[in-house]
Amino acid sequence: MSAPALSIAALRKSFGGTPVLTGLDLEVANGSLTAVLGPSGCGKTTLLRLIAGFERADAGTIRVGERVVCDERTYVAPEQRGVGFVAQEGALFPHLDVAANVAFGLARSQRGSGRVQELLELVGLAGLAKRHPHELSGGQQQRVALARALAPSPRLVLLDEPFDALDAGLRTQVRAEVRAVLRESGATALLVTHDQEEALSLADVVAVVRDGTIVQAADPQTLYRDPVDAELAGFLGEAVLLAGELHAGHADTALGRLPTRGANGHGATRGSVMLRPEQILCREPLAGAPRGRVLATQFYGHDATARISLQDPACPEITARAAGHRLPAVGDEVSLVVEGTALAYPSPR
Repeated sequence: MSAPALSIAALRKSFGGTPVLTGLDLEVANGSLTAVLGPSGCGKTTLLRLIAGFERADAGTIRVGERVVCDERTYVAPEQRGVGFVAQEGALFPHLDVAANVAFGLARSQRGSGRVQELLELVGLAGLAKRHPHELSGGQQQRVALARALAPSPRLVLLDEPFDALDAGLRTQVRAEVRAVLRESGATALLVTHDQEEALSLADVVAVVRDGTIVQAADPQTLYRDPVDAELAGFLGEAVLLAGELHAGHADTALGRLPTRGANGHGATRGSVMLRPEQILCREPLAGAPRGRVLATQFYGHDATARISLQDPACPEITARAAGHRLPAVGDEVSLVVEGTALAYPSPR
């Protein structure tokens, strides 16, 4: 079995006595796209700069493939690490045309080899080789920056929030284009972002940073469905947390008895369960089903959310989803039907 494209162990970095990374561990598999997700200031960009070699770690080990590029005895210069870097706004050279920008990532001996044309075709810009950056759209500039990073066939490509400078309408399109280019090229990539939707929709693995370390790394579905704690559940999307009594395989809550997954333990114990709003469906009043009254709604076209009062002191309000064409009216009484299982979080002892 080949070594991972990137291995990080016990990585630490402080600035002016303030810890930023506090013992971070991470592995990135060959040919994968891993997203490092976290709020602004959590250390994501510092992590990228340490991998690239733009900063030196205080402690820990970084391996690119089987090669140690940073530990207590080793520091390999950025240009010798075999790592490509795509900055937030592309950072193209304004005085060079597209072809020259891409060629800048190659050794001089390779610049006439046809590699530039190959890469421009890969990123869909074959007819724009002679244009300058100011003649390109934001999305085209990012594709040129990606082509330049891929030019020397790096072991790993780092992407530093590369879609942030794009307007919302263009962002989704460029994300899909960049993902397709990375897959076609077979490159391994590490993306840092604070955008949950971006991370969950693009990545093979999402690693969430909290307090300078990785709190959970998993495929997007597992991460969204089974976050390790309630704080992470709320960070990844809207979460409904219900206090209740946990038993083996079920919990008694304000929405009735719910089947559960997760570490319930044995015997009854207090705790909480997590549901996503899309698991809670609004229905016409049904006999025996929990009921609530609609306080407010938000319509999104394909679906909608409803804020519902349960008149339960332990859980006075929840958010549920409804199909866009079946949106209840404010003031309606509705029954609440839960689909699937709830994730159990036992209270700490």
